[in-house]
Amino acid sequence: MAFPHVLPSSRVPDPAAAPPLNWGVIAPGGIARQFASAARLSTRQRIVAVGSRSIDNARAFAADFGVTSAYGSYEQLVADPTVEAVYVASPHSEHATQALLAIEAGKHVLVEKAFTRNAREARKVVDAARRRGVALMEAMWTRFLPHTDVVRQLLADGAIGELEVFAADHGQQIPPERAWRLHDPKLAGGALLDLGVYPVSFASFVLGRPGAVLASGSLTETGVDRQVSALLTRFADHPHAQALVSCTLAAKTPTTATISGSLARIELDGDFYAPNRVRLVSPSGESITSEAPPVLGHQGLAYEAAHFAQLVADGFTESPQLPLDETIAIMEVLDEIRSQVRVRYPGE
Repeated sequence: MAFPHVLPSSRVPDPAAAPPLNWGVIAPGGIARQFASAARLSTRQRIVAVGSRSIDNARAFAADFGVTSAYGSYEQLVADPTVEAVYVASPHSEHATQALLAIEAGKHVLVEKAFTRNAREARKVVDAARRRGVALMEAMWTRFLPHTDVVRQLLADGAIGELEVFAADHGQQIPPERAWRLHDPKLAGGALLDLGVYPVSFASFVLGRPGAVLASGSLTETGVDRQVSALLTRFADHPHAQALVSCTLAAKTPTTATISGSLARIELDGDFYAPNRVRLVSPSGESITSEAPPVLGHQGLAYEAAHFAQLVADGFTESPQLPLDETIAIMEVLDEIRSQVRVRYPGE
C-alpha cells in the first residue's frame, strides 16, 4: 500500500447542528460546569434544571448558567417534567445510584466516566436502561471528537497495516489538597478510574477487548491506586497486538498515544484524549499531519452532548460509537487491573 498524501477528513458534525434536548444536571461540580459551558457556547442544548444535595450549590450553578430550576435533591430533579435527559456528574461512587434514579424516572442518561465503580454496577445500570427503553451512554467524550474519527477511518482503511503496539499514558499531578475525592476510597478514588480510564478506553476503541491483563501499581496512603501500568494482550481480531497503558496521580506525563502497525503508525500528541491533530508516520519517517481541530468549550465536551442529543432525536437508546456492552467490557478490564493492584472500595 502506498503511503497516503492526505489524511481523511473528520465526519463529525458541527455540535450546533444537533437538535436541542432539555437537560438536568446531577451534581454541579467542576466537570458539570465545564459541560454546561461547552453546551451553552457551542450547541443548542438547554440545561433547564440542576440538582444538588446543597440547594445553595444548585442555585449558584443555576445563576451562573441561566438554568431555570434549582433543586436541593436528586429526586426533585428527576421528577421535573421538563427534563428529558440527565447528566450524572458526581464522583464514581455515586454514578450507579443516580443513574438508576434517573432511569426509573424515564429520563435518558449520560453518565460521566468511569461509568460506575465496577462492572457489576455497570451491568445493573445497563439492564435497567434497556428495560425502561431510555438512552444511556458513558460520557467518554474522546470517542466523539473529530480527530478520533480520523483515526477510526485510518484503522478501517488498513492504513497502518496489521496492528502491533498501542501505547498511551495519562498522568496528572493531583495531591490530596488539590482534589481529595481522588484520594478517598469511599468516593472510588484513585488514578485508574479518573485518569486510566482514558488510555484503557482508547485501547478498546483501537483493539477491542483484551483476553489477558497484567498490571502492577502502587497505592496512596489512603489505599487507592497512586500509579498503575498494565499490559493488555490476546485481542481476538489482533492476535499479535499488545497495549501498554499507564496512569498516575503523582506526575504530569506526556499524555500521548501511538498506534503502531506493520505499514505505518498513528501518533497523537498530548493530550491525546482532547481535540488534537493526527499524524501518520511511515517506517522511513515520512509523515503527514491533519489540520488543527476547533476547540469548542472545555476541550470539546460539546461533541458528546451533541452526539447524545442526536441519538435521542433519532430514536436510538445507545451509541454505535460507544456501545453499552463495550462500556461494560471496559469496566471489566478496570476491575481486573484494580484487583491485581489490590484496590477494593468500601461496599464492594
